[in-house]
Amino acid sequence: MAVIPETAPAAASGAPRWLTVWRSPADQPGWARPALLAIAAVAVVGYGWGMAGASVEPFYGAAARSMAQSWHDFVFGAFDPAGTVTVDKLPGALWVQALSLRVFGFHIWALVLPQVVEGALTVLVLYRAVRRLAGPAAGLIAAAVLAVTPVTVLLSRGNISDSLLILLLVLAADATSAALLTGSLRPLLMAGVWVGLAFQTKMIQAWLALPALAAAYLLAAPAARLRTRCAHVALAGLVTAVISLSWMTAVTLVPAQDRPYVDGSSDDSVYTQVFDYNGLGRLTGNWATVAGPPSPIIIAAKESGQLLNAETFGITASWHRLLSGPFAADSGWLVPAAVVGAAGVLVGRRRQGRRDPLRAAVVLWGGWWLILAVFFSAGTFINAYYVAALVPAVAALCGAGLAGCGPGPWPARTRLIVAATVLACAGYGAYLMSGTATGPALLTVVALVVAAAAVGQLLLPASGRAGQLTAVAFAGAAVLLLPAAASVSCVIGGLGPFDTPFESSKIAHDNQALARAGPALTGAVQRLVLERPPGDALFGTDTSGLAQNYILYSGREVLPIGGYLGNVPAPTLATLQADIRRGYVRTFVLPVAPEGSDPRVRWIESHCTEEPPPPGRLPVPYADFSCGTTAPVSQSAPATRQPSGAQG
Repeated sequence: MAVIPETAPAAASGAPRWLTVWRSPADQPGWARPALLAIAAVAVVGYGWGMAGASVEPFYGAAARSMAQSWHDFVFGAFDPAGTVTVDKLPGALWVQALSLRVFGFHIWALVLPQVVEGALTVLVLYRAVRRLAGPAAGLIAAAVLAVTPVTVLLSRGNISDSLLILLLVLAADATSAALLTGSLRPLLMAGVWVGLAFQTKMIQAWLALPALAAAYLLAAPAARLRTRCAHVALAGLVTAVISLSWMTAVTLVPAQDRPYVDGSSDDSVYTQVFDYNGLGRLTGNWATVAGPPSPIIIAAKESGQLLNAETFGITASWHRLLSGPFAADSGWLVPAAVVGAAGVLVGRRRQGRRDPLRAAVVLWGGWWLILAVFFSAGTFINAYYVAALVPAVAALCGAGLAGCGPGPWPARTRLIVAATVLACAGYGAYLMSGTATGPALLTVVALVVAAAAVGQLLLPASGRAGQLTAVAFAGAAVLLLPAAASVSCVIGGLGPFDTPFESSKIAHDNQALARAGPALTGAVQRLVLERPPGDALFGTDTSGLAQNYILYSGREVLPIGGYLGNVPAPTLATLQADIRRGYVRTFVLPVAPEGSDPRVRWIESHCTEEPPPPGRLPVPYADFSCGTTAPVSQSAPATRQPSGAQG
C-alpha cells in the first residue's frame, strides 16, 4: 500500500533519543515533531489550567476516593468505602483515578490529572493514526482540530470517564491503520484489545467503533482474499469480546455476600447493569426504572433543574440534535469541513485501487462519526460531554480532506472548493455563536472578516509554494478561530465537562457550585468525623447522590440507601435495622417532599425522630432523622446542590 508522500525527512542525529525528543523521526519531515509537541503543549495548558479547583463530578469522585482506600473496593468498583453498592457503570476509568489518588493523596488536581494526561495522549495518538494513512500534514491538522474543539477541552478538565474511552478508541484506530499498511495480524488483534479495554470504561459505546474499524480493514487490508480478511476481523472481534466480558464474568463468579451490590440492576447482575440499564434502556428511555421506581428526591431534582446536566437534559432526540444548540457548540464547529473533506476524497479517489490509504482513512473515520452520530441523535438522553467521542473523527476527516487536495499549487477548482468550505465553516460558526447565551458578537464579526480575507487569498492564483502555504495557513486560522476562542472562554471561566462554551452565567454558576463549596464541605466533614467514632458511618442517606459530596471530601462511609437512583435493594431493611441497633449509623438524610414508597425509608421515618431544620437553611426536599443521640447532619453541614445527575 502506497503511503501519502511526505516531504524530505529530518536529518538523523547521533544524540540519545531522550535528548532529541523534539526532533522528527527519520521518516517524517523536520517540522512535524516540533509542531506536534507545540500543539500538545497548548492542549496540556488548556486541560490542566486551574485543575486544583476544578468542578468535578462528585459521584464519580466519591467512588474514586473509596476505591483508592481499599483494594476490595478498587477491584469491584464500590461507590462507598464500606462497599455497600457499586457505581452504576463499569469502573475502568475510575481505576486510573483511584490509582492517582493512592499515589498523590486526595486532591482535586490528583482526581483530574489522569484526564489531562489522557487528553494530551489522545492528541498525540490521533496524529500518528492519521499520519499513517494521510501523511504528516493531515495528522497535524487532525491534532490541532482535536486540541482546540471546546468539548475536548471541557472533558479533559474534569473526572468523566469519556476521556479514557476516547483515548483507547483512538489507539484502536491507530492499530487498525497500522494493520492496513503492514498486513500484519498482530496490530489488528491489538485493536481488539484496545476496544475491549474501552468497554471497561464506557461499556457498549466502545463497541460502536467496531463496524468502522472492520469496514476499513475489509476494504483495504493487504490480504487478497476477502475470506482471509473476514477471518482476521473475526479473530480481532473474538479478542474484543474476551477482553470486554472478562471483568464482568469474574465479578459474576464472586458470591454476592463477598462483593458490593451491583447498582443499576434489580438482580445484582453486572450483565443487567451493562446491557439493560446502560444499554437498551438508554435507547428506550426506561433505564431509570430497571431496578424499580427512582427515589422522589431524584425526581424532584430533575423537575426543579437542580442537576449538573440541567442545560441539556430536556433536549429530545432528533436528526438535528447534534447540529444546533449546546451539543453543536461543543463539537460541531468543523463538521462542514469534515463532510466536504470526506466527500472530496471519496469522489476524487473513486478510481483508485482497493487499498488506497486515503480512502481507507475516510471509511474508518467517516464510519466512526456516522455510527456515533446516529446513536447520539436517536438516544432518549445524552450528556453534553458524550459528543466528545465525535471529535477525533471530525478532526481526522478534516486532515484527510486536506491531504486529498494534493500537493500545491492547487488547481482553480480545488481552491474554489477550499474557499467554499472556509465560508461554510465561518457561517456555521456564526450560527452557533448566535445560539449561545454570552458569545460576543464582535468575535463573530472578526471571524467572518478573517474568513473573507482567507477566501480572497485562496481565490487569487498562488505565487509558488510560499503563496500556497500562506493561503492554507490563513484558511486554517479562519476555521479554527471561533472554536479556539470558545475553548479559551471555557478555560478562563473554569468550566468543566457538564458546561458548554458561552453558556449563561446561571448555568455556569450552578455547575461550579461544588468547586466553590469545597472549603465549606471540607470543614463540615471534619466536624462530622470528630462527632463519629472511626468505625461508624457519618450518616445514612437515600440515594448515593446525597452521600457523594461527604464521601468525596471525607473518605468516610456515608451509607447510601438504594444506590444512585435509590431503587436497588441494598442495603436491605434487615441490614439497616441491624446497623441502627448496634449504633453503626444513627442519623439519616431522607426525602420528605414528595414522599416515596421505599419501605426502608418509611421504616426509618416511623421509628426515628425528625429533627427540625437549623435556622436560616433554605427549603430543601429532605430532612434529618435521628435514630440515636448523634447530632443531626444539617447542624454541621452546609446545604449543597444535590444530586449531581451525571447519567453518563
